[in-house]
Amino acid sequence: MVAGIGIGGKNPNRVQSMLTSDTRDADACIRESLQLAEAGCEIVRVTAQTRKIARNLEFIVAGIRAAGCEVPLVADIHFKPDAAMEAAKWVQKVRVNPGNYADKKKFQVLEYSDEEYQQELDRIDEAFTPLVKRCQENGVAMRIGTNHGSLSDRIMNRYGDTPLGMVESALEFARIARNHDYHEFVFSMKASNPKVMIEAYRLLAARLLEEGEDWNYPLHLGVTEAGDGEDGRIKSAIGIGSLLADGIGDTIRVSLTEDSIHEIPVAQALVKWVDQEGSGGSENNAALDQYSLSYDPFDFNRRQAEEMTIDGFALGGEQTVRIVSSKEVFDAVKDRRETLGEFQPEIVVENAGDLICEIDPQDDDDVSALNDRADSVMVAVRDGVELPVVAAYRLLASRIQVRHPILLKDQLDAVPDSNVDEALLAASARVGSLLCDGIGDALWVRGEADAEASLRLAYNILQSAGTRIFKTDYVACPSCGRTLFDLQSTTQLIREATGHLKGVRIAVMGCIVNGPGEMADADFGYVGGAPSKINLYVGKEAVKFNIPESEAVDQLVELIREHGKWVDAPVAVEA
Repeated sequence: MVAGIGIGGKNPNRVQSMLTSDTRDADACIRESLQLAEAGCEIVRVTAQTRKIARNLEFIVAGIRAAGCEVPLVADIHFKPDAAMEAAKWVQKVRVNPGNYADKKKFQVLEYSDEEYQQELDRIDEAFTPLVKRCQENGVAMRIGTNHGSLSDRIMNRYGDTPLGMVESALEFARIARNHDYHEFVFSMKASNPKVMIEAYRLLAARLLEEGEDWNYPLHLGVTEAGDGEDGRIKSAIGIGSLLADGIGDTIRVSLTEDSIHEIPVAQALVKWVDQEGSGGSENNAALDQYSLSYDPFDFNRRQAEEMTIDGFALGGEQTVRIVSSKEVFDAVKDRRETLGEFQPEIVVENAGDLICEIDPQDDDDVSALNDRADSVMVAVRDGVELPVVAAYRLLASRIQVRHPILLKDQLDAVPDSNVDEALLAASARVGSLLCDGIGDALWVRGEADAEASLRLAYNILQSAGTRIFKTDYVACPSCGRTLFDLQSTTQLIREATGHLKGVRIAVMGCIVNGPGEMADADFGYVGGAPSKINLYVGKEAVKFNIPESEAVDQLVELIREHGKWVDAPVAVEA
């Protein structure tokens, strides 16, 4: 329970967000909290960087309550146990990150003996226990929230930069809480890479099941640093939607590099999608009970179909995932293809003839006939099959021979969705889930009515799932009270300067909480180091410090040049 809001059990999936206002500005935080609550946000989180800042939470909570609003407030804590102790006097929930709560991350390579490792755990126990007791005494809930980008050196050196390390980091703190008979907590396993996030949550759910029934704690879902606009929504839908389709998740937050109010309708749409789809766990897995999974839920490996060529495009095997369209879509864009850039139609389904086959994966005769064929064909689930898309394709992949490539469809009724935003989220959640399971050799998006938009959505799903990188990839954190520059405007400036760099990954981070860690997979990083001062990174190494914000984008471009990743932008073609 977070004040009057129940999480887990038979409660609905709760929608959360985080304030972008500075915690020192109580009036701004009160206004933003009330706006979020009015929009349907059920739990509001706010950063508390220091004990002094945490003291202001008293006035923020008082102001929210004086306005007649009962939305619970969560203090987000990094690095400072004394800030957590202060915050627990005023808020209804405290979020701690095991990677940096009384721990450190300096990217040091150390070898711990078992005795030394236990000494570190004893030190953390001593630092964390006072907060556990205070939360227990005050009726305050807690989130033990691991971030992929801020695993401690201790965890990194024993478990590596892995989903297993994320899980173990959280379980260490949970054991301390349980030793004091404190159980009012949820877990989270957030990462900017949807595959890492999905694997970590699945592994955590499996580990909790192994630990026993009394370890069945609720789970908070989120893709951290998802970014903004369509890309941020797609990446969030892939990570969160995949887990909701597994029946995993009790509360969600969509992290967008936008004003926090825009996160709420996206989160609400994802909750609505899983409720309407009947995609929650048992429905998705019941059809698979008698078959072996075609994928490893805890380790990504692409299903290795036989390579073949359709309509002039190679697919399957090690080939990239291809974009399929109808002849109607192809004809709608054929006269303006040079203006589409990378968003090109590839295989036209009507041109494929008998090289594409549709079956009902529940039908034994359909499956047998396909597997008895001497030749390999690309296979899709037949329209009208009464299963959720994710369940239908998982069943298909489990029953047909691996040699047959699979054509993913975002829906099984071929009726475009009248709500563009809901079509985008549903397609991303369904298809992204399957791509992150390693299932799929081609993709056909049909839920988006506009021809050009359907192609763009298909490509952007592949990009966000890490399946087919065709443009610059951005890891951009949502703004909060810790942010040291204007994230939204800066992210747009960086996009304008670098958006043509195909395959380059750039991280834009408001502060150092998750910056260096989340940038482990990025080529370059732009991180707030001090107010209006920027540090630039190559990988996870800081190479330029305290650059004035007005010069930082230009210096980022020069850094990219220095490392041989820069190409000049192509000349625009007039439509």
